[in-house]
Amino acid sequence: MLNTTSNENLAHQQDIEDQLAAFAETESRKLGLVRDQWIEPIHEEFTDQQVANTTILISGLTLAHDRFCCAALKGIGYRVKTLDCPDNDALRFGREFGNRGQCNPTYFTVGNLIKHLTYLRDDQGLSTQSIIKKYIYLTAGACGPCRFGTYVTEYRKALRDAGFEGFRVLLFQQQGGIKFAAGSNEGLKIDFKFASSIVKAMIAGDVLNLMAYRLRPYETIPGNVDKTIEQCKDILAQTLESDRYIIKALYQCRSLLKQVDVDYTKPKPVVSIIGEFWAMTTEGDGNYHLQRFLENEGAEVDIQGVTNWILFMIWENRHDTLKRLELRHHDSAKKGLKNTRPAWKLLKLTVAEFAVRNTFKLYANILGLHHYHLPDIDHISSLAEKYFDKDVRGGEGFMEVGKLIYFIENKINHLTISVKPFGCMPSSGVSDGVQSYVTAKWTDALFLPIETTGDGAVNVQSRIQMQLFKAKEKSRHEFHFALEKNGIKEVDFQRRVKNSIVWHHPFVRPKHLTPSIATNLIYAVSN
Repeated sequence: MLNTTSNENLAHQQDIEDQLAAFAETESRKLGLVRDQWIEPIHEEFTDQQVANTTILISGLTLAHDRFCCAALKGIGYRVKTLDCPDNDALRFGREFGNRGQCNPTYFTVGNLIKHLTYLRDDQGLSTQSIIKKYIYLTAGACGPCRFGTYVTEYRKALRDAGFEGFRVLLFQQQGGIKFAAGSNEGLKIDFKFASSIVKAMIAGDVLNLMAYRLRPYETIPGNVDKTIEQCKDILAQTLESDRYIIKALYQCRSLLKQVDVDYTKPKPVVSIIGEFWAMTTEGDGNYHLQRFLENEGAEVDIQGVTNWILFMIWENRHDTLKRLELRHHDSAKKGLKNTRPAWKLLKLTVAEFAVRNTFKLYANILGLHHYHLPDIDHISSLAEKYFDKDVRGGEGFMEVGKLIYFIENKINHLTISVKPFGCMPSSGVSDGVQSYVTAKWTDALFLPIETTGDGAVNVQSRIQMQLFKAKEKSRHEFHFALEKNGIKEVDFQRRVKNSIVWHHPFVRPKHLTPSIATNLIYAVSN
């Protein structure tokens, strides 16, 4: 009897709950509060048949990298076009059509694409369907607790709201190579030819950029380096586009760069730029033209190449594989190690690193970039492990911490600037938290974290100028200390360098004792 009563009470209670739920749903629909579960649409595929009539748009790295990647893809049969460097107009497009609260790089890169598509539609007269059918976009992406986690979704949302529903986006992924963001990718054949062409383009872009930043602060004829670098870009782009052997083109560029007249006797502070990948790489409004601003203020800029990022990705894959080896029989995830040959994967990663490092070394030596050393990621991680767990991912991970310590211990620069988007948790957490502990230990180190929002350039540049003043003082002090120590007057030092075939050469790189090449030259010519 008790059981029957209890069952009746439960049934009555459930009936009330059902009625309340039905009433709530009815009232919610009247108020427009009910939404069906949204499922992101996957759009049409990029097939073999579409390749001949489809233009791939490229953007996201430096101007040299974008141009060389475009040329490399043309060289293997694709139709490609580079977008302009993202500017503040792109930022406005990104903010108009993007979600609220995104970070700077997302607004700039997404907005830059929408800006170009809008130009094709409104100024060139192409129909929306023609644009969607005949164009796709290729850019950089990654995993991690930041904008990259939903990067494709942000592109689709903004494209849909801007009137380009169905536009296709392809991503270079930090993990797993290239991922097609909107269906199948039979049209993009990811084979050895594709990979080698892209890697050659990336490394060529790095080496040429690094040479430009080495030479430009010391040129005796303003604008000469930029003019020569543009000529080199033309030579290398034509070579990549015609799929010819790049070594000959590099030697042609070397001949041009060798003619640049430089004066290395003027002490200049060396400033390294690190931080969030896009923010430290872009050369436009996205970081307030940081590289050019520093050069105009009298500094030599030390940039981080894309090759460093490639080596970091190889390191991550090797590190993760080694840690998962003991779990491989239980690691049955989609990309797990169960029933695989992890030793073979480790061997391929080793070969890949060897190829990247030696290709870079070859290109650098030919072009005149002597005594430039790519980072040893194992060493960088060992420097950082006391302050930052190497298994914590997002942004540059431990790289920012390890780089700062490396710069300090090896006297690489006078000032380190870490640039990141406003509110970027992976980068800001490191710069504002961990790095304060590092600089408290090395009290002589100059470190400046700056955040970008697309506006506020005056505030950021004034902060840089204050730290740059200290860096200039350090550079001058080292310079005059070296003169005094070696018993040589500045005018005599300048005369010796000018009259020397060896030390006046644009490719000269004396023994590294201090960050400044001028100070290192004092020690070199005094021996």
